[in-house]
Amino acid sequence: MMLTLNTTSSLSARLLRRVLFAFLTLMAPMLSWAQVSDAQRDYVLGAGDVIRVSVYQNADLTLETRVAESGSISFPLLGQIKLGGLSVPKAEKVIADGLRNGNFVRQPQVSILVTQVRGNQASVLGMVNRPGRYPIELTGMRLSELLATAGGVATGGSDLVTLSGMRDNRAFRVVIDLPNLFAASTKANDPVIVNGDTVYVDRMPMVYIYGEVQRPGAMRLERDMTVIQALATGGGLTQRGTEKGLRVHRRNADGKVEILQPGMNDPMKDGDVIYVRESLF
Repeated sequence: MMLTLNTTSSLSARLLRRVLFAFLTLMAPMLSWAQVSDAQRDYVLGAGDVIRVSVYQNADLTLETRVAESGSISFPLLGQIKLGGLSVPKAEKVIADGLRNGNFVRQPQVSILVTQVRGNQASVLGMVNRPGRYPIELTGMRLSELLATAGGVATGGSDLVTLSGMRDNRAFRVVIDLPNLFAASTKANDPVIVNGDTVYVDRMPMVYIYGEVQRPGAMRLERDMTVIQALATGGGLTQRGTEKGLRVHRRNADGKVEILQPGMNDPMKDGDVIYVRESLF
């Protein structure tokens, strides 16, 4: 009797696990669809977007069309309707109100699905892993999210990112310090991306060192790097090298190269060239 009860309990547990697994398998696509649907409903329609408009129990009013440059579409019974600049729920309401007020459909239930995002895009250029144009699929997309979509900053990319575009019909340009951006606890320093924005990641700043050092060549200019830190990064001086007569070649604002005799704690600048002379003794 004990064996029969244990066997029955084991079979019941296995059956329950299988039923639960099947339920979760069926529900997963629905949950994923719900998340995508919520995201799309925040989207603001723009010129070039391809949308599918459906009216419940009115199949003859189903329409797949592209939003024109003027922001309008041509919809059956209503003619030209301006949807550009509206969120998906507001666009659905505009069509529903038109059908109701025109006595075409008594209680219209309108749904809009964005099938191709073309109206709201931003460009990511420079030292990123996947440069190109990317759709702004969500209202309020942040700079960090756009950079992540482009694969992040590539090896050799700078910590400073330039964001340019238009705000309030005026040219807009700001330089964002990525380490400070990600160190902040709020999103205040993480700008919102809008249609037409361009993000540019420059190459990382470099300094160069040659002469009597262990590892001459190019190196990344770290933040607040000093002359002595640059020498240490280059492995230090050789046995023949000397700190006396150390020279830094630096290009000034006029584009001319100046030869400076720096202190060991003086800051380095992008493009600086350090020359370490050979000791005479």
